[in-house]
Amino acid sequence: MKQKAYQVVFPVTLVVVMVAFLSIIFFADVNPSFAASGSKKSSTVHRDSAVDHTEARIKQLQGALKITDAQKELWNNLTQVMRENAKDMDDLTKDRTENSMTMNAVEQMKFRSQIAEAHLNQMKKFIPPFEALYNSMSDQQKKNTDTIFLTGRHGKHMMK
Repeated sequence: MKQKAYQVVFPVTLVVVMVAFLSIIFFADVNPSFAASGSKKSSTVHRDSAVDHTEARIKQLQGALKITDAQKELWNNLTQVMRENAKDMDDLTKDRTENSMTMNAVEQMKFRSQIAEAHLNQMKKFIPPFEALYNSMSDQQKKNTDTIFLTGRHGKHMMK
């Protein structure tokens, strides 16, 4: 039985790793026409910081998850990790934006590897406080949480 489980788990893991790698390449900010034309990229592109995005996400989730007073401490522990992760990601990506025009393809791939590794480490920090909060939830809260994390939808439009 263990051998059958291994025969399934290993290919699935391999597929997940390959999909993650290909998505990094696919979603990379690559524009071949830009490289061929030699023209500069527009500086009007504005991206929110991870901290700004996280603060907005925390507000959305708090309302959608209907955090109770009894869950407040667990929620605060989770949001602290979310904020720390966002700050760390902003610090990491700040370096890239300052040096992106001088990075060659190898340096870009190494940087993307650092980002992927940072995401993995952040998920490892995120899961324990999230699990503690999730375990404290009512069945309805768990159902809402499952839907939110499965679909990415939250707020009033998903509540019936």
